Amino acid sequence: MSKFSPLWQYIKDNYDQEFQLSFDQIQKIVGLPIDHSFLTYKKELLDYGFKVGKISLKNKTVDFEKLEGKNDAKIR
Repeated sequence: MSKFSPLWQYIKDNYDQEFQLSFDQIQKIVGLPIDHSFLTYKKELLDYGFKVGKISLKNKTVDFEKLEGKNDAKIR
């Protein structure tokens, strides 16, 4: 279980297609600030049927989108 697992589960449980979360929203969900390690951990989200899109350091946001054909993503 990674430090971002609560975020991945939140995304799987709460979103349908494309959406955006702010760094502050992510921090509230995970309980710690987003940092450069997010780039390493983001590949785990694929197991939940989503992928990370654009990460905006200027706007402090992360775009997410659901993968095609992943209606029943596996749960860890």
